[in-house]
Amino acid sequence: MRGGEVPSDGAQGCGRDVAPRSQPPTQRSPFRQANEQMYSIRTFLSGARMDIRHVPFASAVWFTGASANVQQNSVEWQPWQLLDRRDLRLPVSQVLASVLGRTRQHLASRNSAFDGTLQQPSGAQCREIASRLRPRFEVALGAADYRQAREQDLQHFLDEQYEALDVMEAERRVLFTGAAGTGKTFLALEAAKRASLEGLRVRFACYNRLLGRWIQRELGGFPGQEAGSLHRMMMDLAGVAPREDASESWWSEQLPLLALEALFEREDPADVLIVDEIQDLSEQAYLDVLDLMVKGGLAGGRWLMFGDFERQSIYGTADGRRALKERSPSLYERGLYRNCRNTPRIGRTAADVSGLADVYRGFRRPDDGVDVTFAPYSSPEEQERMLARVLQTFGDERFQNDEIVILAPMVEGAAFHARNPALRNRLARYGEHGKKVGYATVHAYKGLDAPAVIVTDIDAVEGERAESLLYIALSRATDRLAVLAHRDALEQMWANVTREKRP
Repeated sequence: MRGGEVPSDGAQGCGRDVAPRSQPPTQRSPFRQANEQMYSIRTFLSGARMDIRHVPFASAVWFTGASANVQQNSVEWQPWQLLDRRDLRLPVSQVLASVLGRTRQHLASRNSAFDGTLQQPSGAQCREIASRLRPRFEVALGAADYRQAREQDLQHFLDEQYEALDVMEAERRVLFTGAAGTGKTFLALEAAKRASLEGLRVRFACYNRLLGRWIQRELGGFPGQEAGSLHRMMMDLAGVAPREDASESWWSEQLPLLALEALFEREDPADVLIVDEIQDLSEQAYLDVLDLMVKGGLAGGRWLMFGDFERQSIYGTADGRRALKERSPSLYERGLYRNCRNTPRIGRTAADVSGLADVYRGFRRPDDGVDVTFAPYSSPEEQERMLARVLQTFGDERFQNDEIVILAPMVEGAAFHARNPALRNRLARYGEHGKKVGYATVHAYKGLDAPAVIVTDIDAVEGERAESLLYIALSRATDRLAVLAHRDALEQMWANVTREKRP
């Protein structure tokens, strides 16, 4: 029982809090309720033709949050049937054994038919009683149960992240850097939500279109938020749409100029600027736009930026961090080093085969004992068979179609070219996949993650850019990862792993 509900008037004590919340409160005391339940169990076991004549049955009430002060004896209960928070100092097993022992003595003194010297229940009797009261059964967990457990497992802060939140409160301009899976986007979202609750207007920008849409959905219920990819924001500001044949220079040069013109005319900066994937948005043209998006600009405004300049900079310049520091000399830089996304085997494998040793200082998630699957192929047909086989395995492990993502370094990969009708009908382009298995390029999916990831079409791993792309692809998986690679590419991956770490 909860604290504050200790009856002080003997048999008249009221157990109003003992009844389930969905039922009206009862006027029966907690001792009477406990005693009735005890006799109910005894009657049930007797009806099952068990010999329990010399088995002591006891009831007690434990007020775990209060200290009981008994002023008088009660006709309803014995003093040793009343437990309070002081009894919590002892092991629970010791407290219950004491109650049973006192019960045995009490029954022997009151009932001549009860033999208190018999050491009952015996071990065999205990097992039979447990079997009768709680028969063995299999818990059938559905797909939704597994999905909920996986999602809840990921949404816990580490001490490192709590410290990062403290830094956000103390510093006006912070650059957080860390490898994939260290919680950068998670922290960025938390910062945006907190700023919204303070009544501040927030601009939250990222590079990736798919990530921008996901961030919009996550922040949909928070007022004062403008979120999405920076390119989408610039188009909205300028009131323009890209042509189908828009060149790279239109996106990286002309569009930023149009957005700057709109910002100069509007003069409508946000209170707080949050940027994810800053390593891909550190070109001078993009920094010019970001500078006008926040009150005080990059030099004096309130902003938070998150990125990985060493391992995931596949669009930005090599000196992006320097360019940002030139814009804001007083920025505070903080590193994130503990992986909170991947299982240890996935995280270590992603780093090792990509030639990135010692990326993480630890993992939040426990080791589930499941290794990364590497499936070599020599032809497109063999790769398609491997893909179908891995999908079947993931399905057997209760991963739903929309929890599985297929990533390839090119647009027209194995999923796009699937010929098997059953396989082809199970797949769809990510973002349009609904309840099917989505497929996308590694570039498009950067910044996101999925419970189960299949990486296909790894034909070669040569050079830093290819290794970075491989690392980004592999680090998207939270629980299961399969890599379909050409046999030659697998040899290149193992060459990146130190001899001591080779399987």
